Amino acid sequence: MSNSDVTYLFDPLCGWCYGATPMLDRLSACGVRIELLPTGLFSGAGARPMDEGFAAHAWANDQRIERLTGQSFTQTYRHNVLNVRGTLLDSRAATLGISAAGLEDPSRPMIALKAIQRARYVDGRDVVTVEGVAAVLADAGMAEAAERLKKPTDTLLTAHRELVGRGRALFRRLHANGVPSIAVIRNNAPRLIGSNALFGSFDNLVAHIGAA
Repeated sequence: MSNSDVTYLFDPLCGWCYGATPMLDRLSACGVRIELLPTGLFSGAGARPMDEGFAAHAWANDQRIERLTGQSFTQTYRHNVLNVRGTLLDSRAATLGISAAGLEDPSRPMIALKAIQRARYVDGRDVVTVEGVAAVLADAGMAEAAERLKKPTDTLLTAHRELVGRGRALFRRLHANGVPSIAVIRNNAPRLIGSNALFGSFDNLVAHIGAA
């Protein structure tokens, strides 16, 4: 396992991606290198209003994810995020923040993703605006990334477009049904490991990666 590499397709505002975090942590602990590729699922045309119907649907899903994975979705999140009208489910700022963290240090995107997820689902904080995401990054010890996010340079915006573009291209190439998904790429040939493997037995996930 120590020589394995996987590519993780995700969106920072996807509850199932948050639920997959413990499995990713276990893979990292086993020496698996994980490349993060955002797909922009909830950004651009994929952004949507946080209306009452969507909030109810999201909370029902969140409870299922919590039962399955043990990841916490708090009442603070429900009150401060899901039940606030006039806001959007829009992951652009969060994804751009993760890109900014990657410019600072290649090991930082996963740290940034986990900080953003915790800020949303546990602390009920704003992670859909640049200001909100910048505050989360600064609190997580990534002040430089926070400043980059608030005043994005052409270098950051170009890196961000390329990262999301790669994520979308790989998502289409694999005919993935959604996120989270994992791909193992060997000899330039990617193989999809579906979402289900991230929510079952860890040994089964390892076996899938090893067999890819």
